Amino acid sequence: MVNGTTILGGVAATCTTVAFVPQIQKILKTGGQDLSYPMLALYLMGVSLWLGYGLALGAAALSWANGASILCVGLCISLKWMKERAVTRAKSEPRKLRIAIDMDETIANSLKEHIARFNAAFGASLTEDQLHGANIEDLVPVEERVAVRELVSDASFFVNLEVIEDAQNIIRDLAREHDVYIVSAAMEVPNSFASKYAWLQKHFPFIPASHFVFCGDKTIVYADYLIDDQARHLRSFHGTGILFSAPHNRKETGFCRVKSWEEVRQLLLEGHGTAKPDVSGKPELSVASESA
Repeated sequence: MVNGTTILGGVAATCTTVAFVPQIQKILKTGGQDLSYPMLALYLMGVSLWLGYGLALGAAALSWANGASILCVGLCISLKWMKERAVTRAKSEPRKLRIAIDMDETIANSLKEHIARFNAAFGASLTEDQLHGANIEDLVPVEERVAVRELVSDASFFVNLEVIEDAQNIIRDLAREHDVYIVSAAMEVPNSFASKYAWLQKHFPFIPASHFVFCGDKTIVYADYLIDDQARHLRSFHGTGILFSAPHNRKETGFCRVKSWEEVRQLLLEGHGTAKPDVSGKPELSVASESA
């Protein structure tokens, strides 16, 4: 016959058992860093002894309650250990780098198209060799500079640009190991969005469209590395800037400079040249600057 003592013991046993349910939920959410292994071990030993005591007395309520407590404590210990092991494993694995890559004159040969249109429009015979540390508009009278800039304002300008040598293969390799974003200051030519997007989809289909970033000010970009031909973007970049050589930036100093995509491979994939891995797995530039 159930009496008051039996009911009291059953309620007490239920409370001590159910008390571990919130702990299990907390471990699943946070990993249970604030739970102590010694405390759990002592509690497990205690309820195990209580189970033995209950069995010796033939007290069913005491026995099943402590048996359930043993399962709960054992589950807590197992979950805590698995969560901590997963965190340790994640910390030991090199994290993926976030690499931002400019479009014009870094992966797309916009300079070649610009020179061709300039020569056709002005009856000139300009070559890349004449742009030593200068832009095309720097070589013309002030009154003609607006017309030179407008050569790239036509949306058709970006449609058939050539891909810079090795850019596709090496960026594909980078994307296999790291998070690669194409970042273009497209607001400088607002009507270029559609043609730039189509060009990227055609030549870099392995980069998801969600990783195309069209912006104005590249200071919004959060990445480990920015590969760009424009030094002004690298000066305001919070990560490590890599200057991709172009005729107009030959006089720029103070940046890690690469002259080809093969050098990018050596720097970020092979760890050769001026790069060496640090403890975080992020390649660290061992040479802060290089003259053009």
